[in-house]
Amino acid sequence: MNTIAVIGAGTMGNGIAHVFAQKGLKVNLVDVSQAALDQGLATITKNLDRMIAKEAITPNDKKECLHNITCHTNMTSGVSQTDLVIEAATEKLDVKLEIFKQLDKLCEAKTILATNTSSISITQIASATNRPKQVIGMHFMNPVPIMKLVEIIRGYDTSDEVTAAIMGLAKKLGKTPTEVNDYPGFVANRILMPMINEAIETLYNGVAGVEEIDTVMKLGMAHPMGPLQLADFIGLDVCLSILNVMYDGFKNPKYAPCPLLVNMVMAGKKGIKSGEGFYDYSKSRKAEKVSAQFTS
Repeated sequence: MNTIAVIGAGTMGNGIAHVFAQKGLKVNLVDVSQAALDQGLATITKNLDRMIAKEAITPNDKKECLHNITCHTNMTSGVSQTDLVIEAATEKLDVKLEIFKQLDKLCEAKTILATNTSSISITQIASATNRPKQVIGMHFMNPVPIMKLVEIIRGYDTSDEVTAAIMGLAKKLGKTPTEVNDYPGFVANRILMPMINEAIETLYNGVAGVEEIDTVMKLGMAHPMGPLQLADFIGLDVCLSILNVMYDGFKNPKYAPCPLLVNMVMAGKKGIKSGEGFYDYSKSRKAEKVSAQFTS
């Protein structure tokens, strides 16, 4: 594979573009928003500068990486003559179905279509195309340039050849691909999200405060980050979406999102991206008061 298209220039999209471009592949970064593309490229540049400061790469490596990335606001030009397209748009089924419907029409017959979804059925996404054998999940972890794991998710019809090709490609990126089957939440989020949800329930029921819960998990369970801080990092809206996908998929009440999480998302408290979640990322330090009011 020589040319990759990445749909979506947000946190995951620009990270995916970064790792492919750094390995010498040509990357078309596609987004409907020029501002999002500019921000994505700025993030990649900032991360490359950090790597230079740590002497992990040279200034010339940075130059070559950025040279390998071309930005597009037009999907047609962005995905034409590509070997692989990776969709990294918002975690909403209707959005992904529409994107894959378009990709199926615009891409060459040989092109593999992958999605970075963290929970939505690959089989369902593939149903929007006429090439279900060439549709696969390629779930990178955030931050993409640092995290080694890539969940490789086979849809019901994904071919052995496509799976082998994507597993091999992930290894070339320096990642550790792990093949899993297509069930809601896959492996990573099927285990992680109930833990985060239970931490939110613990706060909601007044068992302990935000920092206390995170401290117990960090010091007692050797987690590098507490579950509530991690939820802020992931995005509370994303956590809610994933839990809803699992709840709808399994019809099991253990996946039902905590009312506190639902209320916080409705109130616009989405974590780092909004400046406030379980922790306050501004100078006012009021986020923990906001979350505490729901526990009484």
